[in-house]
Amino acid sequence: MGVDFQAVLLTEQDGKASAALTSVSEADLPEGEVTVAVDYSTLNYKDGMVVNGNIGRLVRSFPHIPGIDFAGTVEASSDDRYSPGDKVVLTGWRVGEMHWGGFAQKARVKADWLVPLPQGLSTKQAMAVGTAGFTAMLCVQALEDHGLTPDAGTVLVTGAAGGVGSVAVAILAGLGYRVAGSTGRPEQADYLKGLGAAQTVARDELAEASSRPLEKELWSGCVDTVAGTTLARVMGQLQYGASAACCGLAGGPKLETTVMPLLLRGVNLLGIDSVMQPYDNRLRAWNRLVEVLPMDKLEAMVETCGLGDVPAKAKEILAGQVRGRLVIDVNA
Repeated sequence: MGVDFQAVLLTEQDGKASAALTSVSEADLPEGEVTVAVDYSTLNYKDGMVVNGNIGRLVRSFPHIPGIDFAGTVEASSDDRYSPGDKVVLTGWRVGEMHWGGFAQKARVKADWLVPLPQGLSTKQAMAVGTAGFTAMLCVQALEDHGLTPDAGTVLVTGAAGGVGSVAVAILAGLGYRVAGSTGRPEQADYLKGLGAAQTVARDELAEASSRPLEKELWSGCVDTVAGTTLARVMGQLQYGASAACCGLAGGPKLETTVMPLLLRGVNLLGIDSVMQPYDNRLRAWNRLVEVLPMDKLEAMVETCGLGDVPAKAKEILAGQVRGRLVIDVNA
């Protein structure tokens, strides 16, 4: 008999999935080398889909514990890399989808999926960053690896008031870039300026397709969380040789555009995946986050709630009603 712990458990009945806070036995945890006492998790857009039963191909077996991120303390480990008492972070690897995740007070996972908690971060701060902030850092690194520098001009962030967008704005501003934040929520203008955005761009300005494949060169780079028509429009507005780091599809998965920006302006479209990133690249991104992300800006974008709040907050995030980052205190 294992010790019981609290978790958001997803069950299925008559082909419909539903989530509720319940007690789970530690004996029911899946196989893995490392057992973690979870301190904090986060709620991301993908989590919102899973908790609301919009599982598609994300979850294939039940019962299931969602939560694609967590940070906490190692309780037991059969892997030499981790010992009881070590602080660890997990993002990605389809945890919370194919494997039980972080909306629980305990988790058991493969050692390869973990990284040590970076020095200078608490477990709560690590989850304030979470997959969203980790993805934002991967985007910024990719843009810089492709030549972006602060003196090149204004960097656009689409979906700027969301989780990835908020952290991207703060990172870029902290690195000395001039940042424009695009959002469909004009009431968030002051919030974005507080994170360091020099200007805001109404979503409507980018939401309609252009009749011209190339427009005026406006942006030295772009962190795009929206895709769809917005990304197509941005591609035609990028400066010569500039890049767009594409990491989301809030505006839809289709990309209807031409190759003209690529051929005539040497524009680069960079695909960013945070789920299966190799270990070394994960460490690079996490260590850079500690260096460049202003902690006061991170605090300004965080809302904290408990496990019992997850079902309601999951509905809000899908409705576009969540600003910044939602941190889940699993022990609250």
